[in-house]
Amino acid sequence: MQARMKNPAMVLPDAMEGVQSLYKAMHKGGVPQQTLELVHLRASQINGCSACVYAGIASSKKAGETDERLFQLSAWREAPFYTDAERAALELTEAATRLADHADPVPDEIWQAAADHYTEQELAAIILMIATTNFFNRLNRTIQEPAGTSWG
Repeated sequence: MQARMKNPAMVLPDAMEGVQSLYKAMHKGGVPQQTLELVHLRASQINGCSACVYAGIASSKKAGETDERLFQLSAWREAPFYTDAERAALELTEAATRLADHADPVPDEIWQAAADHYTEQELAAIILMIATTNFFNRLNRTIQEPAGTSWG
């Protein structure tokens, strides 16, 4: 499989600079790296973005994530391997990724569960990770970016 074109964020370098600024900001938000990686990977699984799932697994492993937790991520609700805070972040991720599935995609109970575990700054970092991941999932799915390719 070959991508239809170079990634648009690489074709327009100013776009990549903006994305890199978002990543820098979200990584300064105080959320554990492993949590941000789980958020990225779960959104990518939902969206079926093979390039981001592949990259997300590699990034998660570099951040110290275990195979056990990675293998169970799509079934996180039933798996005993995640903290309450991670569960709240994952539920927020699913809701914010599936916006069109519900009239009230992020109901107060999901928001409050996340707010019970994270500060406003940490929530901002999680939301930025969700949004940026969804952004890249849509780019990659549109251009059919294959898993395992490098943009460099």
